[in-house]
Amino acid sequence: MSRRHVSTTINGEVVDFLCEPHQTLLDVLRDELGLTGTKEGCGTGDCGACSVIFDGRLICSCLALAVEAEGASVQTVEGLATNGTLHPLQRRFLEEAALQCGICTPGFLVASKALLDKNPNPTEQQVRFALAGNLCRCTGYDKIVRAVLEAAADLRGPASSRGAARAASASS
Repeated sequence: MSRRHVSTTINGEVVDFLCEPHQTLLDVLRDELGLTGTKEGCGTGDCGACSVIFDGRLICSCLALAVEAEGASVQTVEGLATNGTLHPLQRRFLEEAALQCGICTPGFLVASKALLDKNPNPTEQQVRFALAGNLCRCTGYDKIVRAVLEAAADLRGPASSRGAARAASASS
């Protein structure tokens, strides 16, 4: 097979790469572009470890062909931090101890970002629903949900206190 040229935007940067028509977006991100934050957990779209935001939609990159990225915008976990400053989601995951082995963490972070992009003030139930496609074998999900609610409050600004997110979590 002949390799295909793909021009896309990844984490805000225009990127060109060559790939085989059958290569997944996950394989190209990791093996061709060195973006190893996106993890392969299952290879079947069941675990969410390979989640990316593709043209504003959360997808499993193990189920997308790399050639489909032509002209698209892709955001990976590497695109969350800005100029060396952690995104509030990343910071809160650390502060709330919402991670252990780290295999699922990038997928949870990207899925959480996709949620907060669409709903900056989610309830606990909405967070749990949005993250239902992401599996973790090490942590309880409560710390992850709390981290997302705390980050949402941070992103909304000073009017949203830390207690507001906990109150929303407790009332659900």
